[in-house]
Amino acid sequence: MSVETAHLRPDHPISRVIKGCWQLAGDHGPVDRDAAIADMEAFLDAGITTLDCADIYTGVEEMIGAFIADLRQRRGREVADRVCVHTKLVPDLGRLSEIGPQDIEAIIDRSLTRLGLDQLHLVQFFWWDLATGDVMRALDTLRRAQEKGKIRHIGVTNWDYAPIERFRAAGADIVSAQVQYSLLDRRPEGTLVPWARENDVQILCYGTLAGGFLTESWLGQPDPGFAFENRSLVKYRLVIDEFGTWELFQELLATLARIGEKHGVSLSAVASRHVLDQPQVAGVIVGARYARHLDKTLQIFRFALDADDRAAIASVLGQARGPGGPVYGLESDRSGRHGRIMKYNLNTSPDAPVLAQQSGRS
Repeated sequence: MSVETAHLRPDHPISRVIKGCWQLAGDHGPVDRDAAIADMEAFLDAGITTLDCADIYTGVEEMIGAFIADLRQRRGREVADRVCVHTKLVPDLGRLSEIGPQDIEAIIDRSLTRLGLDQLHLVQFFWWDLATGDVMRALDTLRRAQEKGKIRHIGVTNWDYAPIERFRAAGADIVSAQVQYSLLDRRPEGTLVPWARENDVQILCYGTLAGGFLTESWLGQPDPGFAFENRSLVKYRLVIDEFGTWELFQELLATLARIGEKHGVSLSAVASRHVLDQPQVAGVIVGARYARHLDKTLQIFRFALDADDRAAIASVLGQARGPGGPVYGLESDRSGRHGRIMKYNLNTSPDAPVLAQQSGRS
């Protein structure tokens, strides 16, 4: 068994399972920082070379930077250089109307410092409200940073094809789009996947296990409602509600469990494998604080879905009522139930200055 790889561009290989690091930001419970950093090495040695983070995941870029620095010191630059980091650049909603190029470049420089890298491997860009501020000027700043060598490649996150097409028309080489994509949420299949295939944009998928709902732990469980302390669980419970009834969700879990038993793997491996097999999907992002479930994650590469498996899954999906509409359409309605749970201003805090001073802003 070996971990599958893909290329976003010839100079940018990734592992097709990407270690998602948002759980290290603390919103999902206490984090043992030292243990989390140490366990990153187990993922790398297993072949999961790609890490996903963001400028707005509190403390995560610094943790990855500490891991890379320690790896470089103990095992040498060649091993450390195997680590591929995908970060994001997400300016605060409250600053979109005034944020300038110096502010955008300050965020880039901060990520470089946090990660201890000479060049950001992939910066995935997002702008909360395209009707506010000058998103094209921000994109141009990213392109100029790319020309300076600060960024290798530019991707985007949480957009359907229309904004990405606008960026490409302006001359940006957008190599990837990170979007929510799972058995419960197939919105990318509507317009994004066909467009991405025609325009050489690779899809990176988060939410593939729906925050843990697509695992054995929820099989046979009663409907919990929406009373969760964890905001991520509320988010994905809302997705299940769009998908259909709790009973239909349980039917999906049971189907995945039967397929998993047939192949000797977990139902979560079946859920991830299904998404990996979809057109234009380069990788799935699996959230993990530590390496304790690494072997279960690697099961994704130990089997293949056959025609009967796909037919059984399709039979359940054919009963789903949603979610419908464009990628991130539900979430972009800040007054709706999906949008109300989001946090929109995580890039600035008193102890983590981001933006340049107002003076000198161009």
